[in-house]
Amino acid sequence: MTAAGRDHSPTPSGPAPDGADAPDHPDPIRVLVADDEPMIRAGVRAVLVTDPGIEVVAEAADGHEAVELVRAHRPHVAVLDVRMPGTNGIDAAAEIRRSLPATGVVMLTTFGEDDSILRALGAGAAGFLIKSGEPEELVAGVRAVAEGAAYLSPKVAARVVAHLASTGAGERAGRRDAARKRVAGLTPREREVLSYLGGGLSNGQIARRLHLVEGTVKAYVSSVLARLGVDNRAAAAVVAHEAGLLPPPPPEHG
Repeated sequence: MTAAGRDHSPTPSGPAPDGADAPDHPDPIRVLVADDEPMIRAGVRAVLVTDPGIEVVAEAADGHEAVELVRAHRPHVAVLDVRMPGTNGIDAAAEIRRSLPATGVVMLTTFGEDDSILRALGAGAAGFLIKSGEPEELVAGVRAVAEGAAYLSPKVAARVVAHLASTGAGERAGRRDAARKRVAGLTPREREVLSYLGGGLSNGQIARRLHLVEGTVKAYVSSVLARLGVDNRAAAAVVAHEAGLLPPPPPEHG
């Protein structure tokens, strides 16, 4: 560990070995924070520890150190700044998702460029937050990703939608047709699960909606990701939206 790194946990213990979802956390959600600015790292840590269910186990000053500390501590979630010296956050996210898929990744940045957002999602990040957002968004994003869901802050979600809408009609139609062809290869139940992924639901939430055990939903999610040829739930959600696959509304309780 470099002098910039900080280890908050003497004994690493990791999440369940599953890249698609993590179960409920009776123990604290273990988080790594990576940012090249010490003040930002301290601020992120201060926000996260306001939630008694979250524990910051290590801090890193660059992407390379973040990957090494994730290997050492196996946190449930890694919160990575997009722009860091040496190995940047997006490249670190890709390596974490490739070699340690049980750790979910949340990207954090002061920038909202569409290219950074799309590249981060393509690298396997399940969450993307803007540093100027509300502190509650950071806690909500970490919790969502730890539970296996995807999370985009409202500002980021608006930019993604605007980016998709800004392309020409021909390109939109092409993406829609391509997405529908990919979805057509799924079973009816897999399409139903995909629609809920598009709605940002975790495995536990999907299980309750479909009256299935969570392990069964987990298997369906893994199958959906494999059939679509995507690496994470956020990418699957994009396919669902482009195909026009919408989840049914939640049941009303009278």
